[in-house]
Amino acid sequence: MNMQTAAVPAPPPARNLSDTGLSIVMMRDILLKTMFRMNLDLVSELERVLCLPSRVVQELIDMSRDQGLIEAMGTLHAGATSNEMGYQLTDTGKARALDALSQSEYYGAMPIPMEEYGKQVKRQSIRNITMTRGQLTGAMGHLVLPDDLLDHLGPAVGSGRSILMYGPPGNGKSSISNGIRDALGDKIYVPRAIEYSGQVITVYDPIVHSSAEEQVDDGNSLRRSSMKYDRRYVLCERPTVITGGELSLDMLDLVYNATSRTYQAPLQLKSTGGVFIVDDLGRQAEPPQALINRWIVPLEESKDILALQSGEKFEVPFDTLVIFSTNFHPNEIFDKAALRRIFFKIKIDGPTQEDYLKIFAMVARKRKMPLDEAALVHLLKKKYPTIDNIYANYQPIFLIDQMIAICEFEGIPRQMSPELIDRAWANMFVREEHIEH
Repeated sequence: MNMQTAAVPAPPPARNLSDTGLSIVMMRDILLKTMFRMNLDLVSELERVLCLPSRVVQELIDMSRDQGLIEAMGTLHAGATSNEMGYQLTDTGKARALDALSQSEYYGAMPIPMEEYGKQVKRQSIRNITMTRGQLTGAMGHLVLPDDLLDHLGPAVGSGRSILMYGPPGNGKSSISNGIRDALGDKIYVPRAIEYSGQVITVYDPIVHSSAEEQVDDGNSLRRSSMKYDRRYVLCERPTVITGGELSLDMLDLVYNATSRTYQAPLQLKSTGGVFIVDDLGRQAEPPQALINRWIVPLEESKDILALQSGEKFEVPFDTLVIFSTNFHPNEIFDKAALRRIFFKIKIDGPTQEDYLKIFAMVARKRKMPLDEAALVHLLKKKYPTIDNIYANYQPIFLIDQMIAICEFEGIPRQMSPELIDRAWANMFVREEHIEH
């Protein structure tokens, strides 16, 4: 059970236009573009799309009417419960919307100013979480782990800094990374978009922020749930970004779409308040040292530097638990300065024979495969000595799944025997031999 810290403070909804922190011109242009592109004419519709309270939307419409950009259409009957005034763009308003769209195609939810976003990041920092042994064990209960591993992992996760997990392949580094993510357990507020220097950067991504909850309001309810916080944010599980061999340095830069003239946040910005897992470090096109060098300033100073198309550089918050996972020894791929900057180095070794048998029995039970003493004795006494009795966590799953596949092919009930162990083992390793090309 998660004994998590209290819910993170919610960003309060704007009471008026100045509360949004945005320039009047930017808000007016986003309103006009949204009405033009989405063909919306009711305050209730605009409130939902712009993610602002109705009184703030009305304030924006009234201001735009004074400027001759919007006009009232008379009363529209919208459904059984409300009579709403409809609005439309004037010719001047349409011309202004087209001009604004030529500068940036962004419309919809009002962005959060970078400075305000920085304050919310501090309120919900990954470094504010408390990680107990119970939480971590609960999230990793399906893994057989040595006790001393949790002794190292717990303080590392609780620090919210950076972790390097290393060791031979197939021993659950990826599973442990996912377990850490599951142990976090609370929710944070992710901005739909942020604004810097008049440019809009979209952040919320349904793929990364997949556990997002949308508040659905009952129009008849007096206390509307979505009014409790600024709906320019989405309430989400702490995000997790997992990258592997495909990670390249340019994936950590702002993504600019030249056609729509809009920006999308890079991976590490999307993972703010959560976990960024770099799996299989050393398999990327860039050398590991170059990747680590890119993270050094963010890891040390809790801020990252991004650049706009104009070349202008600016700071964004960096509040992410970074987990590096590699099959290489750290001394092979990093210099001492880089290693010093990674706060926790944790070796994930293969299991002992005792733990190996626990994993084997657990997998067999899940796969409904009856255990056979002769087969296990054969495996431990005849097979493992040929590889110096080096056990790995992936091997029980591999061997049992192989035996199941053989049983199904032969049309016999699921079973294990020394002969089936031999056939499964033959597929686990490739014999060293020279093949003529």
